[in-house]
Amino acid sequence: MTATEIAPVGAASPQHVPYRPPRAVRYGATAGLLVLLIAFPLVLPNPTVTSIGVFTMIYLIAAIGWNIFSGYSGYISIGHAAYYGIGQYTVALITIHAHLPGGWGLFGLLPVAGVVSALASIPIGFLLLRVRRHTFIVLTIAIMFILQLLAFNLTRFTNGSGGLTMPFPTWTGNFFNMPFYYVGLLAAVVAGAAAWWIRRSKYGLGLFAIRDDEERARGLGIKVTRSKLIAYAASAFFVGIAGGLYAPFVGSVYPQFAFDPTFDLAVAVLVFVGGIGTLSGPVLGALVLIPLQQYFYLQFGNANLYLIAYGVLFILILRLLPGGIVPGVTSAWRARLVARARARQEDTRPEDTGLKDDAGQKGRA
Repeated sequence: MTATEIAPVGAASPQHVPYRPPRAVRYGATAGLLVLLIAFPLVLPNPTVTSIGVFTMIYLIAAIGWNIFSGYSGYISIGHAAYYGIGQYTVALITIHAHLPGGWGLFGLLPVAGVVSALASIPIGFLLLRVRRHTFIVLTIAIMFILQLLAFNLTRFTNGSGGLTMPFPTWTGNFFNMPFYYVGLLAAVVAGAAAWWIRRSKYGLGLFAIRDDEERARGLGIKVTRSKLIAYAASAFFVGIAGGLYAPFVGSVYPQFAFDPTFDLAVAVLVFVGGIGTLSGPVLGALVLIPLQQYFYLQFGNANLYLIAYGVLFILILRLLPGGIVPGVTSAWRARLVARARARQEDTRPEDTGLKDDAGQKGRA
Protein backbone atom coordinates (compact mmCIF):
# COMPACT_ATOMS: atom_id res chain seq x y z
CA MET A 1 0.00 0.00 0.00
CA THR A 2 1.56 3.27 -1.11
CA ALA A 3 -1.36 5.69 -0.99
CA THR A 4 -4.33 6.74 1.07
CA GLU A 5 -7.62 6.46 -0.80
CA ILE A 6 -9.97 9.44 -0.52
CA ALA A 7 -13.39 8.82 -2.02
CA PRO A 8 -14.84 12.19 -3.10
CA VAL A 9 -18.59 12.71 -3.22
CA GLY A 10 -20.00 11.83 -6.63
CA ALA A 11 -16.67 10.49 -7.90
CA ALA A 12 -16.36 7.20 -9.73
CA SER A 13 -12.94 6.31 -8.31
CA PRO A 14 -10.94 7.37 -5.24
CA GLN A 15 -8.10 9.83 -5.30
CA HIS A 16 -4.70 8.66 -4.13
CA VAL A 17 -2.64 10.53 -1.56
CA PRO A 18 0.94 9.16 -1.51
CA TYR A 19 2.44 8.03 1.77
CA ARG A 20 5.93 9.21 0.88
CA PRO A 21 7.46 12.21 -0.90
CA PRO A 22 8.32 11.75 -4.59
CA ARG A 23 11.26 9.52 -5.42
CA ALA A 24 13.35 12.45 -6.69
CA VAL A 25 12.92 14.23 -3.35
CA ARG A 26 13.88 11.14 -1.34
CA TYR A 27 16.92 10.32 -3.46
CA GLY A 28 17.97 13.95 -3.52
CA ALA A 29 17.75 14.19 0.26
CA THR A 30 19.80 11.00 0.63
CA ALA A 31 22.49 12.31 -1.72
CA GLY A 32 22.54 15.67 0.06
CA LEU A 33 22.93 14.00 3.46
CA LEU A 34 25.78 11.86 2.16
CA VAL A 35 27.57 14.94 0.81
CA LEU A 36 27.20 16.68 4.17
CA LEU A 37 28.59 13.66 6.01
CA ILE A 38 31.56 13.46 3.65
CA ALA A 39 32.31 17.16 4.06
CA PHE A 40 31.75 17.23 7.83
CA PRO A 41 35.32 16.46 9.07
CA LEU A 42 36.80 18.69 6.37
CA VAL A 43 34.70 21.67 7.40
CA LEU A 44 35.05 21.02 11.14
CA PRO A 45 38.50 19.42 11.62
CA ASN A 46 38.61 20.01 15.38
CA PRO A 47 39.68 16.67 17.00
CA THR A 48 36.92 16.86 19.62
CA VAL A 49 34.27 17.36 16.95
CA THR A 50 35.61 14.63 14.67
CA SER A 51 35.84 12.18 17.58
CA ILE A 52 32.11 12.75 18.14
CA GLY A 53 31.69 12.03 14.43
CA VAL A 54 33.50 8.69 14.78
CA PHE A 55 31.28 7.62 17.69
CA THR A 56 28.26 8.67 15.65
CA MET A 57 29.34 6.44 12.75
CA ILE A 58 29.93 3.50 15.10
CA TYR A 59 26.46 3.79 16.59
CA LEU A 60 24.94 4.43 13.16
CA ILE A 61 26.30 1.10 11.87
CA ALA A 62 25.04 -0.70 14.97
CA ALA A 63 21.60 0.98 14.83
CA ILE A 64 21.06 0.05 11.18
CA GLY A 65 22.15 -3.53 11.89
CA TRP A 66 19.92 -3.79 14.98
CA ASN A 67 16.95 -2.49 13.00
CA ILE A 68 17.41 -5.13 10.29
CA PHE A 69 16.44 -7.76 12.83
CA SER A 70 14.40 -6.11 15.57
CA GLY A 71 12.71 -3.50 13.38
CA TYR A 72 11.82 -5.81 10.52
CA SER A 73 10.94 -9.00 12.44
CA GLY A 74 9.45 -7.44 15.58
CA TYR A 75 11.75 -9.39 17.94
CA ILE A 76 13.25 -6.78 20.28
CA SER A 77 16.79 -7.70 21.26
CA ILE A 78 18.52 -6.08 24.24
CA GLY A 79 21.58 -8.30 23.94
CA HIS A 80 23.31 -7.25 20.73
CA ALA A 81 26.23 -5.99 22.81
CA ALA A 82 27.27 -9.65 22.66
CA TYR A 83 28.21 -9.21 18.99
CA TYR A 84 29.61 -5.75 19.61
CA GLY A 85 32.03 -7.33 22.07
CA ILE A 86 32.79 -10.29 19.80
CA GLY A 87 33.72 -7.84 17.05
CA GLN A 88 36.05 -5.97 19.39
CA TYR A 89 37.81 -9.08 20.67
CA THR A 90 38.11 -10.51 17.15
CA VAL A 91 40.03 -7.48 15.89
CA ALA A 92 42.12 -7.18 19.07
CA LEU A 93 43.11 -10.86 19.28
CA ILE A 94 44.03 -11.14 15.59
CA THR A 95 46.04 -7.93 15.79
CA ILE A 96 47.95 -8.99 18.90
CA HIS A 97 48.64 -12.63 17.97
CA ALA A 98 49.51 -11.83 14.35
CA HIS A 99 51.72 -8.92 15.50
CA LEU A 100 50.00 -6.53 13.12
CA PRO A 101 51.09 -2.90 13.24
CA GLY A 102 48.57 -0.17 13.88
CA GLY A 103 47.42 1.52 10.72
CA TRP A 104 45.27 1.07 7.65
CA GLY A 105 45.70 -2.70 7.65
CA LEU A 106 43.53 -3.04 10.75
CA PHE A 107 40.51 -1.86 8.79
CA GLY A 108 40.78 -5.01 6.69
CA LEU A 109 39.82 -6.95 9.81
CA LEU A 110 36.37 -5.32 10.01
CA PRO A 111 34.70 -7.82 7.63
CA VAL A 112 36.36 -10.62 9.64
CA ALA A 113 34.85 -9.20 12.83
CA GLY A 114 31.46 -9.12 11.14
CA VAL A 115 31.73 -12.69 9.88
CA VAL A 116 32.85 -14.04 13.28
CA SER A 117 29.96 -12.23 14.97
CA ALA A 118 27.48 -13.57 12.40
CA LEU A 119 28.79 -17.14 12.80
CA ALA A 120 28.55 -16.86 16.59
CA SER A 121 24.97 -15.60 16.28
CA ILE A 122 23.74 -18.68 14.37
CA PRO A 123 23.77 -21.21 17.26
CA ILE A 124 22.71 -18.49 19.70
CA GLY A 125 19.87 -17.38 17.46
CA PHE A 126 18.80 -20.97 16.81
CA LEU A 127 18.21 -21.35 20.56
CA LEU A 128 16.79 -17.91 21.34
CA LEU A 129 14.39 -17.62 18.41
CA ARG A 130 12.33 -20.52 19.70
CA VAL A 131 10.75 -18.12 22.21
CA ARG A 132 9.02 -14.78 21.80
CA ARG A 133 8.35 -11.41 23.37
CA HIS A 134 9.49 -10.90 26.97
CA THR A 135 11.16 -14.29 27.22
CA PHE A 136 13.24 -13.52 24.13
CA ILE A 137 14.26 -10.13 25.53
CA VAL A 138 15.36 -11.62 28.85
CA LEU A 139 17.35 -14.38 27.16
CA THR A 140 19.20 -11.92 24.90
CA ILE A 141 20.28 -10.00 27.99
CA ALA A 142 21.38 -13.24 29.65
CA ILE A 143 23.53 -14.24 26.65
CA MET A 144 25.25 -10.86 26.72
CA PHE A 145 26.11 -11.18 30.42
CA ILE A 146 27.29 -14.77 29.94
CA LEU A 147 29.76 -13.61 27.29
CA GLN A 148 30.86 -10.77 29.54
CA LEU A 149 31.60 -13.26 32.35
CA LEU A 150 33.51 -15.48 29.92
CA ALA A 151 35.61 -12.49 28.86
CA PHE A 152 36.42 -11.80 32.52
CA ASN A 153 37.32 -15.40 33.33
CA LEU A 154 39.07 -16.66 30.16
CA THR A 155 42.19 -14.76 31.09
CA ARG A 156 44.41 -16.89 28.86
CA PHE A 157 42.70 -15.42 25.79
CA THR A 158 41.21 -12.11 26.94
CA ASN A 159 43.56 -11.13 29.79
CA GLY A 160 40.46 -10.78 31.97
CA SER A 161 39.89 -7.45 33.67
CA GLY A 162 43.36 -6.37 32.54
CA GLY A 163 42.04 -5.98 29.03
CA LEU A 164 43.84 -5.98 25.70
CA THR A 165 45.83 -3.08 24.30
CA MET A 166 45.79 -2.34 20.58
CA PRO A 167 48.81 -0.96 18.68
CA PHE A 168 48.72 2.78 18.16
CA PRO A 169 47.88 3.98 14.61
CA THR A 170 50.70 5.33 12.49
CA TRP A 171 48.94 8.64 11.91
CA THR A 172 48.68 11.42 14.53
CA GLY A 173 47.56 15.00 14.97
CA ASN A 174 44.30 16.41 13.68
CA PHE A 175 44.25 13.64 11.03
CA PHE A 176 43.92 10.93 13.69
CA ASN A 177 40.12 10.66 13.56
CA MET A 178 39.76 11.02 9.78
CA PRO A 179 40.43 7.38 8.74
CA PHE A 180 38.12 6.01 11.43
CA TYR A 181 35.37 8.43 10.42
CA TYR A 182 35.47 7.70 6.70
CA VAL A 183 35.78 3.94 7.16
CA GLY A 184 32.82 4.11 9.54
CA LEU A 185 30.86 6.15 7.01
CA LEU A 186 31.60 3.60 4.30
CA ALA A 187 30.47 0.76 6.56
CA ALA A 188 27.29 2.70 7.42
CA VAL A 189 26.52 3.20 3.72
CA VAL A 190 26.95 -0.54 3.10
CA ALA A 191 24.70 -1.33 6.07
CA GLY A 192 22.09 1.14 4.84
CA ALA A 193 22.19 -0.36 1.33
CA ALA A 194 21.71 -3.84 2.81
CA ALA A 195 18.78 -2.64 4.93
CA TRP A 196 17.21 -0.97 1.86
CA TRP A 197 17.59 -4.13 -0.24
CA ILE A 198 16.16 -6.38 2.47
CA ARG A 199 13.19 -4.07 3.01
CA ARG A 200 12.28 -4.02 -0.69
CA SER A 201 12.87 -7.73 -1.32
CA LYS A 202 10.49 -10.65 -1.08
CA TYR A 203 12.49 -11.85 1.91
CA GLY A 204 11.91 -8.50 3.63
CA LEU A 205 8.17 -8.75 3.03
CA GLY A 206 8.31 -12.11 4.76
CA LEU A 207 10.01 -10.51 7.78
CA PHE A 208 7.29 -7.87 8.01
CA ALA A 209 4.68 -10.60 7.76
CA ILE A 210 6.36 -12.35 10.69
CA ARG A 211 6.31 -9.09 12.63
CA ASP A 212 2.58 -8.59 11.98
CA ASP A 213 1.40 -12.17 12.57
CA GLU A 214 3.93 -14.97 12.82
CA GLU A 215 1.43 -17.82 12.77
CA ARG A 216 -0.34 -16.49 9.71
CA ALA A 217 3.02 -15.98 7.98
CA ARG A 218 3.86 -19.60 8.73
CA GLY A 219 0.51 -20.65 7.29
CA LEU A 220 1.24 -18.70 4.10
CA GLY A 221 4.34 -20.80 3.51
CA ILE A 222 7.02 -18.44 4.85
CA LYS A 223 9.94 -20.32 6.38
CA VAL A 224 9.73 -18.44 9.65
CA THR A 225 12.67 -19.94 11.55
CA ARG A 226 15.09 -19.59 8.65
CA SER A 227 13.97 -16.03 7.89
CA LYS A 228 14.44 -14.91 11.49
CA LEU A 229 17.82 -16.60 11.76
CA ILE A 230 19.13 -14.97 8.57
CA ALA A 231 18.01 -11.54 9.79
CA TYR A 232 19.58 -12.19 13.19
CA ALA A 233 22.91 -13.13 11.61
CA ALA A 234 22.84 -10.14 9.24
CA SER A 235 22.16 -7.88 12.20
CA ALA A 236 25.03 -9.42 14.20
CA PHE A 237 27.33 -8.95 11.19
CA PHE A 238 26.96 -5.17 11.16
CA VAL A 239 27.02 -4.82 14.94
CA GLY A 240 30.26 -6.85 14.92
CA ILE A 241 31.73 -4.44 12.37
CA ALA A 242 30.80 -1.53 14.66
CA GLY A 243 32.66 -3.24 17.50
CA GLY A 244 35.61 -3.97 15.25
CA LEU A 245 35.88 -0.27 14.43
CA TYR A 246 35.55 0.79 18.06
CA ALA A 247 38.47 -1.35 19.32
CA PRO A 248 41.32 0.26 17.33
CA PHE A 249 39.78 3.71 17.75
CA VAL A 250 39.90 3.66 21.56
CA GLY A 251 43.02 1.46 21.56
CA SER A 252 41.92 -1.10 24.15
CA VAL A 253 39.29 -3.75 24.86
CA TYR A 254 37.86 -4.49 28.31
CA PRO A 255 35.04 -6.94 29.11
CA GLN A 256 32.83 -4.40 30.87
CA PHE A 257 32.99 -2.02 27.90
CA ALA A 258 32.94 -4.61 25.13
CA PHE A 259 29.85 -6.37 26.49
CA ASP A 260 28.19 -3.23 27.81
CA PRO A 261 24.41 -3.29 28.53
CA THR A 262 24.22 0.47 28.11
CA PHE A 263 25.25 -0.03 24.48
CA ASP A 264 22.11 -2.10 23.91
CA LEU A 265 19.91 0.51 25.54
CA ALA A 266 21.52 3.30 23.53
CA VAL A 267 21.04 1.51 20.20
CA ALA A 268 17.42 0.67 21.01
CA VAL A 269 16.75 4.29 21.99
CA LEU A 270 18.24 5.55 18.72
CA VAL A 271 16.02 3.32 16.62
CA PHE A 272 12.85 3.89 18.64
CA VAL A 273 13.30 7.67 18.61
CA GLY A 274 14.00 7.77 14.88
CA GLY A 275 11.34 5.20 13.95
CA ILE A 276 11.68 1.45 14.35
CA GLY A 277 11.24 -0.58 11.17
CA THR A 278 11.95 2.38 8.88
CA LEU A 279 15.00 3.01 6.73
CA SER A 280 15.65 6.58 7.82
CA GLY A 281 14.73 6.12 11.50
CA PRO A 282 18.07 4.66 12.68
CA VAL A 283 19.97 7.23 10.60
CA LEU A 284 18.06 10.16 12.05
CA GLY A 285 18.24 8.79 15.59
CA ALA A 286 22.01 8.27 15.43
CA LEU A 287 22.79 11.59 13.75
CA VAL A 288 20.70 13.56 16.24
CA LEU A 289 21.08 11.76 19.56
CA ILE A 290 24.70 10.57 19.57
CA PRO A 291 26.18 14.07 19.06
CA LEU A 292 23.83 15.35 21.76
CA GLN A 293 24.83 12.50 24.06
CA GLN A 294 28.53 13.22 23.54
CA TYR A 295 27.97 16.95 24.01
CA PHE A 296 26.08 16.40 27.26
CA TYR A 297 28.83 14.04 28.42
CA LEU A 298 31.51 16.64 27.74
CA GLN A 299 29.50 19.33 29.52
CA PHE A 300 28.13 17.38 32.49
CA GLY A 301 30.03 14.08 32.45
CA ASN A 302 31.67 14.36 35.86
CA ALA A 303 28.35 14.58 37.69
CA ASN A 304 26.49 12.19 35.36
CA LEU A 305 24.08 15.02 34.63
CA TYR A 306 24.35 14.20 30.95
CA LEU A 307 22.27 11.06 31.61
CA ILE A 308 19.46 13.23 33.03
CA ALA A 309 19.53 15.61 30.07
CA TYR A 310 19.64 12.71 27.63
CA GLY A 311 16.76 10.94 29.37
CA VAL A 312 14.58 14.07 29.44
CA LEU A 313 15.16 14.59 25.73
CA PHE A 314 14.23 10.99 25.01
CA ILE A 315 11.01 11.24 27.04
CA LEU A 316 10.00 14.48 25.32
CA ILE A 317 10.51 13.04 21.85
CA LEU A 318 8.52 9.88 22.56
CA ARG A 319 5.82 11.91 24.35
CA LEU A 320 5.32 14.18 21.35
CA LEU A 321 5.94 11.52 18.69
CA PRO A 322 5.14 8.08 20.19
CA GLY A 323 5.95 6.20 16.99
CA GLY A 324 9.27 7.97 16.49
CA ILE A 325 10.30 11.05 14.57
CA VAL A 326 10.06 9.63 11.04
CA PRO A 327 6.64 7.93 11.41
CA GLY A 328 5.30 10.97 13.30
CA VAL A 329 6.40 13.46 10.66
CA THR A 330 5.20 11.16 7.88
CA SER A 331 1.77 10.79 9.48
CA ALA A 332 1.45 14.56 9.92
CA TRP A 333 2.46 15.14 6.30
CA ARG A 334 0.00 12.51 5.09
CA ALA A 335 -2.82 13.94 7.21
CA ARG A 336 -2.17 17.37 5.74
CA LEU A 337 -2.43 16.00 2.20
CA VAL A 338 -5.66 14.22 3.07
CA ALA A 339 -7.11 17.43 4.55
CA ARG A 340 -6.17 19.35 1.40
CA ALA A 341 -7.78 16.72 -0.84
CA ARG A 342 -11.00 16.80 1.16
CA ALA A 343 -11.04 20.59 1.16
CA ARG A 344 -10.79 20.59 -2.64
CA GLN A 345 -13.66 18.12 -2.81
CA GLU A 346 -15.82 20.34 -0.60
CA ASP A 347 -15.05 23.35 -2.81
CA THR A 348 -16.12 21.57 -5.98
CA ARG A 349 -19.24 19.82 -4.57
CA PRO A 350 -21.79 22.73 -4.91
CA GLU A 351 -20.77 23.40 -8.50
CA ASP A 352 -21.06 19.70 -9.42
CA THR A 353 -24.48 19.49 -7.72
CA GLY A 354 -25.73 22.54 -9.60
CA LEU A 355 -24.71 21.06 -12.93
CA LYS A 356 -26.50 17.83 -12.09
CA ASP A 357 -29.71 19.74 -11.09
CA ASP A 358 -29.71 21.71 -14.35
CA ALA A 359 -29.28 18.53 -16.34
CA GLY A 360 -32.15 16.91 -14.42
CA GLN A 361 -34.51 19.84 -15.04
CA LYS A 362 -33.74 19.84 -18.77
CA GLY A 363 -34.44 16.12 -18.89
CA ARG A 364 -37.83 16.51 -17.18
CA ALA A 365 -38.73 19.40 -19.53
